[in-house]
Amino acid sequence: MTGTFGPRLRRAALAGLLITAVAGATLLIPRLAEAGSTAGCGKSPTLTSGARSIQSGGLNRSYILSIPDGYSSTHPYRLIFGMHWLNGTANDVATGGPDGSAWAFYGQKQLSNNSTIFVAPQGVDNGWANTGGRDITLVDDLTALVEGALCVDTSQVFAMGWSYGGSMSYALACARPAVFRAVVVYSGANLSGCGGGTQPVAYFGIHGTHDSVLNISNGRSLRDTFVRNNGCTAQSPREPGQASLTHITTVYAGCRSGYPVQWAAFDGDHTPSPVDGTTATSGIRTWTSAAVNTFLAQFSSGPPPSSPPPNSPSPSSSPSPSSSPAPSTPPPGGGCTASYKTVNSWPGGFQGEIAVTAGSSPISGWTVQWTLGSGQTITQVWNGTLSVNGTTASVRSVSYNGSLAAGASTTFGFLANGTLSTPAPVCASTT
Repeated sequence: MTGTFGPRLRRAALAGLLITAVAGATLLIPRLAEAGSTAGCGKSPTLTSGARSIQSGGLNRSYILSIPDGYSSTHPYRLIFGMHWLNGTANDVATGGPDGSAWAFYGQKQLSNNSTIFVAPQGVDNGWANTGGRDITLVDDLTALVEGALCVDTSQVFAMGWSYGGSMSYALACARPAVFRAVVVYSGANLSGCGGGTQPVAYFGIHGTHDSVLNISNGRSLRDTFVRNNGCTAQSPREPGQASLTHITTVYAGCRSGYPVQWAAFDGDHTPSPVDGTTATSGIRTWTSAAVNTFLAQFSSGPPPSSPPPNSPSPSSSPSPSSSPAPSTPPPGGGCTASYKTVNSWPGGFQGEIAVTAGSSPISGWTVQWTLGSGQTITQVWNGTLSVNGTTASVRSVSYNGSLAAGASTTFGFLANGTLSTPAPVCASTT
């Protein structure tokens, strides 16, 4: 991944900041309130996977379509738009670039279990200036095309992208709140315009605390647009310190039902694929894939709640008491402790995170154990190696996060099926 998101693209992204864009004033499609299946349901598909072209706004535009294996026109599918970065391409998004298929569509294709139709549009001049609203129009045209040819659940349409692609995803949330159920913005800014921007859309922002291309203040500003729109309780979430090589995820409280806002700040630079414990980036090892997958999994089929959002004050400087694990006091004389927090939950599953903290002496490795609740199973772990014996789950450190200085911390995360519970993890160290 470092070959894809290295200094060359960072310099190109800086040049892209000089582009000024204004989203076009086209009509919204008021359909989420009556969400359902599309015209493509129940008929033979008229599109196939691969590189394709479309006439949009008087231009010949291109895109890449990925249809699930075993596609059936009797089953409505999710639809995800993956937007490329400045000087990236639709092919980079669709194939995963140097990291291969594990990182295709920002890691979501591999995790989708053939539940999703993916579209990677190509921007003009490899960017998303959205001049005259042309890129919003392109997505409108692609949405209509795919929904007419394939079976799509209109309540399950999402967009995501990094850098300029994140900016375009934000523009889509502003301009098409009745179309997009949620967007994910990796390291974005307001570069593609924000036509509208007053209606609620579920939002997940991810940003590096010392981003040298698009300062984290840009990401906070985009996030706060939807903190206000979604009626969430205003706060300034905790963010990791420099050289901590970790991330902190905050789920905002008080949001309108069905319109969550989530924020993940990581100790790192301009990348969509940070890895805890190292400055290297990799779409295979990053925690963002699972975090985004979990965020999207909470949205059930059907229209979102229609009640108006509550009034919400503008963001304040008060810290979030729930954005990090409960403090863990290092044991005297070495060893380690572990503390648990629930990052997200949904019917039938949840995402957990466990922080491991070394005691008063350095450690060279650690193992955390806890008892699974009745019927619980762990489906995925990152930043650790899982083993399960009966109802006991064990996660041991991996090569890049086992060695901790005295008092230092690291985290690992997991996805689980079953009823949410709060485990009491126990840590054992290797000195």
